[in-house]
Amino acid sequence: MLWFKKQPNSAITEGEADLIIPAELSVPLDARQFQQRFSALSHIAEEDAGIDAFLASLEAKHKLFSNLLNQDVIEQLTMDGVEALLETVFSARRRVYPAFSAMGIAATTDAIRELLYGKSALLDRLNHFSEIVQINDAADKETRKIAAKNRRAAFDFGAELLHFNDPIKYPLMTRWVWDQNTVSGALREFIRGNDTLPDVPLGNSPEMFEGARTWLAAQLAEQGLYKDVHYWVDLVQAQAYAEYFRSMAEGMLSADFGRASGPADHIKKFLGIDSPAKEGLSRVRRDVSA
Repeated sequence: MLWFKKQPNSAITEGEADLIIPAELSVPLDARQFQQRFSALSHIAEEDAGIDAFLASLEAKHKLFSNLLNQDVIEQLTMDGVEALLETVFSARRRVYPAFSAMGIAATTDAIRELLYGKSALLDRLNHFSEIVQINDAADKETRKIAAKNRRAAFDFGAELLHFNDPIKYPLMTRWVWDQNTVSGALREFIRGNDTLPDVPLGNSPEMFEGARTWLAAQLAEQGLYKDVHYWVDLVQAQAYAEYFRSMAEGMLSADFGRASGPADHIKKFLGIDSPAKEGLSRVRRDVSA
């Protein structure tokens, strides 16, 4: 849960499920790098609809997720509801719909409920959720490669379900925020001299993500920002990764970004708050064979 160091210990509920204690990062983040990203975010927002519009979009996304997924109503989840959730995530995540369709709504609901409200360790639940995408070891190499990509997408979708259902309790743990396997993600952009580091051993634990989020929240407090801090953290991370993305060959991810071209477009895409599909149309992928 997002907190500041000054928060009294009495605010911590003993035995609270999934209480994520922020870890000290093995590689320090740099305040100057944060300031550069924060200033860029402010400028980009001013050039677009304004920061309040970004914050409102994230709150609307949270309300959609919580209205469909809170414990009192999750039993009523439908495939239309699952599709509505997929419409509001980074486009690569939409490729997991066929797995849900094959499972049926009862098994899909069980999988999502276990992810959100299960008793096992949080990271174990995320990894287990990603296994809704089956990988056939007997299949050809290309088929296995596509399945592995879809499984990673399922992991990220699970991370979005956790965060946007309860954005204060859970940090955003998608791979664009940080992926230890590729040693890349938004967090690297807050490390001084990151382009010269052969390795950045941050790990991928929820405690690490919460430690980074707590550090970013403290930097935002230095800017006088205490309201909607969880969304501000999302935005400044998305700005950092969008800047990295634009510095790389955009053609590598063009299929996931369509016609998005400006910095604001990329920020919205990463957070799933870009413009919705036209009425009567869907962006959810039903064929993920390519």
